[in-house]
Amino acid sequence: MPRVTFFNLPEDKKQKLISAAKKEFSRVPLFDALISNIVKSAEIPRGSFYQYFEDKEDAFFFILNDLVVKNNSEFVRLLKKYEGDIFDTLIEFYQFIIEEDENFHFFKNIFLNMTYQIDHTFSKTFSDRDSKEHFKRISSLININTMNVSNDKELSHVMQIITAVTLRNFVEKYAKNLTIEEAVNNYKIEIHLLKKGLSKPASNEGELSQ
Repeated sequence: MPRVTFFNLPEDKKQKLISAAKKEFSRVPLFDALISNIVKSAEIPRGSFYQYFEDKEDAFFFILNDLVVKNNSEFVRLLKKYEGDIFDTLIEFYQFIIEEDENFHFFKNIFLNMTYQIDHTFSKTFSDRDSKEHFKRISSLININTMNVSNDKELSHVMQIITAVTLRNFVEKYAKNLTIEEAVNNYKIEIHLLKKGLSKPASNEGELSQ
């Protein structure tokens, strides 16, 4: 979390520092990022950086959390648009993320250099397993009448499965340099498999012979 001095900065200086940090984290992954490049781009002394952030990780996760909040707002908007259909929502949301030119390199770096903390932070876009209020807000928008779930606990596990599938598809898109069309088509296949279920119903003949 940034220090109080960061939040007390004039808005233009705050945005200049954020843009400089985001530029560096878009250039290289977090562990390769250089504070010297951030302060040079922001035109501030190196010592000033530590008045605003504890370290480069602090700056990185501030930016990532801000994007997660914005992405969550878009996810909620799409849930409302599709009247709670989680599957249609996911497909459009996935396409929304990979079509974003402004954050393309930032997302590419985070998905190709995923850590538990990055995974955990980005996953809050869909459902924050540590926040009951957040889960309650999202789950209230999902039309569970069209899903094979019996209670909130099962829905929570379904959301974790969906999140894992979605994150893996983000990684694959950037790792294999897939086109948007290729990536979306692959994701649609997996989402439709989840929607149908993976267990094939037993035939009547099979049931009678048991």
